[in-house]
Amino acid sequence: MDHYLYLLQQATRKFWDKSALNTIDGESFTYSQMATLIAKFHLFFETIGVKKGEHIALWARNSARWGMSYLAINTYEAVVVPILADFTPENVEFLLDHSDSVALMTNADKFNKLHVEKNPAIKFVIDVDNLKVLYCADPGIKGIWNNIDNLFAEKYPNGFGPEDVVYPTDNWDDLAVINYTSGSTGNPKGVMLTYRNFCATIEFSQVNRPTNEHQRMISMLPMAHMYGLVTEFIYPLCYGTSIYWLGKTPTPSTLMKAFQQVKPYQLITVPLVMEKIFKSKIKPIVDKQPVKFLCKVPGINKIIFKKIHDKMIDAFGGEVQEFILGGAPVSPEVEKWFKLIELPYMVGYGMTEATPLLAYIGYKDYVAGSCGKPVTCADVRIDSEDPEHIAGEIQAKGDNICIGYYKNPEASANAFTEDGYLRTGDLGIMDKDGNIFIKGRSKSMILSANGQNIYPEEVEAIINDQPYVGESVVVDRSSRLVALVYLDPDAIKRDGLDAEAVADLPERIRINSNKKLPNYSQLTKVEIQEAPFEKTPKMSIKRFLYK
Repeated sequence: MDHYLYLLQQATRKFWDKSALNTIDGESFTYSQMATLIAKFHLFFETIGVKKGEHIALWARNSARWGMSYLAINTYEAVVVPILADFTPENVEFLLDHSDSVALMTNADKFNKLHVEKNPAIKFVIDVDNLKVLYCADPGIKGIWNNIDNLFAEKYPNGFGPEDVVYPTDNWDDLAVINYTSGSTGNPKGVMLTYRNFCATIEFSQVNRPTNEHQRMISMLPMAHMYGLVTEFIYPLCYGTSIYWLGKTPTPSTLMKAFQQVKPYQLITVPLVMEKIFKSKIKPIVDKQPVKFLCKVPGINKIIFKKIHDKMIDAFGGEVQEFILGGAPVSPEVEKWFKLIELPYMVGYGMTEATPLLAYIGYKDYVAGSCGKPVTCADVRIDSEDPEHIAGEIQAKGDNICIGYYKNPEASANAFTEDGYLRTGDLGIMDKDGNIFIKGRSKSMILSANGQNIYPEEVEAIINDQPYVGESVVVDRSSRLVALVYLDPDAIKRDGLDAEAVADLPERIRINSNKKLPNYSQLTKVEIQEAPFEKTPKMSIKRFLYK
């Protein structure tokens, strides 16, 4: 297994003048420009006395400069503390203290909302966007940074070239990142990830989903989230792939424009995005009576499916080789159509603690309803007496698994079994071929009155297939299942439903869902939510908010 910093070093040397990091409709940097800025940061850190192993927080919006800032800290062997851009200033102040960060890299507008005096350990704050010092405990620090170009010229009198790029690789089991899964001020879980953890996932990714210098990647996920950080940034960059960040909150129009502009080779997203595209672009077409009839005619249906397939691929730039979905299951109806039109998609599975992959399989071997097969860098098992038929907790052990939670020994101890396997908290089964099928979160499982296990996610998949349902959450109220439903306003508007028809929807959804549900998981009521459900950064519904 190669160290990813060695891979990054070699890619930088080889692709010196090639595009590396880009903000769409913004700045672009070559590998040489990226390496030069990284080297200047290294010189700055060294000059002001930042020690290797000290913690530096990064709280900023996605951009090419975010990427360079991250790499500057990471290749210096300081510990990166990436903080989600939408965390509140209060959250950030707490996490700066909890993480023992000695510095912060951020956006000026975000810094203006902080009370940096609450964090006396912070030595300096730098604006990611324009590289200006926003704060320093010692005035001399600002002077050193403002003089960094001269110091750099003194260190490299003959210029900075590819041979000067040397990144450390004798740090396999050193702490590289502390990744907080929430901004909670209660008992925060800062996942501790080593360089080895990253190396394992990056090697697995390249072996199973190869990338190269001719390809381009659009990065849409939050960079402070492990899924986006590893799969949309570090792994492809290590092999010469150009990275493109949106630089703004994604909207359907900005996304479609970006896809046509960049033409990415693969797309990593959540099922919700693909389901919305299906419901808005494909479903209205296939539901029309002539098309519905022709889709059942052998030969002609293949032509129709091919046209739908091509339309989907073209919508994403025309060069997508695979759609990798994660974070939630795909609606059975949507998945049925994806299979019919032969869309190159698969659903994977992972979590921050696994940096982040636990299961993946290429789309050609993907089994509908599953989340792929265990990654080769980890041993994944089902804690059940009959893993093929009885759901048990999914557990994993391997080079990609974290070493625990920062300053939280209780959570660290509870996270692992006696024989060292990570407890994921997810329930699933594994068939004889090794395909994993997620049943739900152990915390969200509902025990029926007759002792039957009910997995809300499975019930929600049935509900979400009903007309006019945008998304849903199933809750247990006095041993009765109630579905909270947010209706799809676009579908209602498209079909011109009047107020009376909309008022009838809850009961129609309940009756039609119950026709497909077993007796023990029948719905007793459907309640309409006026606004979309609140989501986590990886677009999972915050279930704890809805009871």
